[in-house]
Amino acid sequence: MSTGLSPRRNAALVDDLLAASRETGILDRPSALRLAEEATLDDLLAAATRLRAQGKGIVVSFSKKVFIALTTLCRDYCGYCTFRKDPGQPGAHFMTRDEVLAIAEQGRRASCKEALFSLGDQPERIFPEAREFLHKQGFARTLDYLAAMSELVLEKTGLLPHANPGVMDRSALERLKDSNASVGLMLENVSPRLMREGLPHANAPDKVPALRLRTMEEAGKLSIAFTTGVLIGIGETMEERIDSLFAIRTLHERYGHIQEVIIQNFRAKPDIPMAAHPEPSLEDMLRTIALARLILGPQMNVQAPPNLSYEDFPRLLDAGINDWGGISPVTKDFINPEAAWPQFSRLQSETESRGFTLRERLALYPEFVGRDNFLSARVRCRIDAIVDADGYPRSVGVAAGI
Repeated sequence: MSTGLSPRRNAALVDDLLAASRETGILDRPSALRLAEEATLDDLLAAATRLRAQGKGIVVSFSKKVFIALTTLCRDYCGYCTFRKDPGQPGAHFMTRDEVLAIAEQGRRASCKEALFSLGDQPERIFPEAREFLHKQGFARTLDYLAAMSELVLEKTGLLPHANPGVMDRSALERLKDSNASVGLMLENVSPRLMREGLPHANAPDKVPALRLRTMEEAGKLSIAFTTGVLIGIGETMEERIDSLFAIRTLHERYGHIQEVIIQNFRAKPDIPMAAHPEPSLEDMLRTIALARLILGPQMNVQAPPNLSYEDFPRLLDAGINDWGGISPVTKDFINPEAAWPQFSRLQSETESRGFTLRERLALYPEFVGRDNFLSARVRCRIDAIVDADGYPRSVGVAAGI
């Protein structure tokens, strides 16, 4: 993208754009594109951190969770995924009711508050083995089985489910709302170009951007607190990243339901089609997070997974995040099994050494706890029993119960 402006004029214009975004908390698409091309990293970081301070103060949050990988079967073949499996492959599995309860109970004993359900997308559409398992459990769809397991975990353990199952229709969202504190679906990227042959979503029918945006919109219509985000470094352009962030912002402006936006970086792994694909640099990650903060504004919760930046994870705070996401004392990150969660003690020390206060949150962010129509009666009852006046779980410090 060429601007045709002299470097001095460019610098002045960038300063004006950054000043305007800090003052108003609003950045339009042409300004975002220009900043992406011309602003220095230091300038972007400074603007993003000031905007975060304006909206979030010094609190950085995390959710203490147990990770329930309900099924690794999936009908999508994304070029970067090591989680999904075909029937017969090592690790291919559908969790039974007893297995779900056992792992949830481990989480409860470790004082987790969130049960994160992750699973493949609609495996019954292509695998007879998935259909057979579901039939034996009394279900036709994975989404319906997920809803039943969410209800079971909430009832038996008190953990608050957060389901992340891929594309969902309205009926699935309606049922999930009955037992879930929040629901998630990574937009990843809004560009259909990534579905072309040789690109990461070529064999992934559920990664059609319009389908994912429709799921997000249906959740908004149903007043479901929603987590989404972008995946960077999979072959997209910076312009496509920015368009994805604006698509998220547009939906939130319409429905007010996006509780969190994740900026997640691709990590290469053995035995995936993209094993040799270059990973985004730390600078690229920091620039993208800072632009996300400028685009999404001071009030949005912006998260980046600390385990995917390894030893550099404290630097993510420099880019304007205010949340570390879900951290588990019980289970690994099944999506990125090579990347261990940071220890709670280090997460706290690194966060507090930079002048922040680390606070545990629920699967529902505090600003959504008191909102009308966003929770079913059964979820509301559970949340009211465990939160304090400002919407955080009742505990003293992050070390409580760890």
